[in-house]
Amino acid sequence: MALIVALLASLVLSALGLMLLMVTSTETLIAGNYRDGVEALHAADAALERVIADVAPLTDWSTALASPDGVVSAIRSTFGDAALSAEMLDGRTLDLVKTTNRLNCPQVFPPSSTACSAAQMDHVSGDRPWGSNNPRWRLYARGWLTALAPGTGSPFYIAAWVSDDPAETDGDPARDGIAGGNPGAGVLQLRAEAFGPGGAHRAVEATIGRAAVGVRVISWRLVR
Repeated sequence: MALIVALLASLVLSALGLMLLMVTSTETLIAGNYRDGVEALHAADAALERVIADVAPLTDWSTALASPDGVVSAIRSTFGDAALSAEMLDGRTLDLVKTTNRLNCPQVFPPSSTACSAAQMDHVSGDRPWGSNNPRWRLYARGWLTALAPGTGSPFYIAAWVSDDPAETDGDPARDGIAGGNPGAGVLQLRAEAFGPGGAHRAVEATIGRAAVGVRVISWRLVR
């Protein structure tokens, strides 16, 4: 009887120990994912701030909206890699052409490695109901966060896009609207995303407009 009781007690204690080990491991993973998510959000916001600083002095925002290849802005940020892909630390490859196409023609799945056509970008959907005034996102800045903030040792890669404001009525998303009744004149949309290890990812968007001095942030949101 004493042996049976000892065996049962050992079994119960082993089960309790295993349960505590699982709880501890799960809590560690949750804490790590939360930490990576917070870091990704701050990284994306840093990219957004950099783009705002870059586009503010441009006299004509249409130069940032134009794109000879349909992916990258004709006028780009001084913060930018030459390559349109990045090898992440966890072995994944980030393809910025496909990421841009996911924004411009989300109805095409899987995303293509070539730029979306004009008809695909004008496609009307619930997320893009403006037709010819749909945003045409152009890659404006990209690179490792450590290049933007040396000494951080961050494993995150950041990218930012610009587009015309869809509230415009000129039917030309590659040109900032002309003042005089056009509600989107002097207004840009910005989007920044951060990519990190383990699939960590955050995206933020902002709408900015010209002000008497510099620019003003009209809206900011975390993209869910």
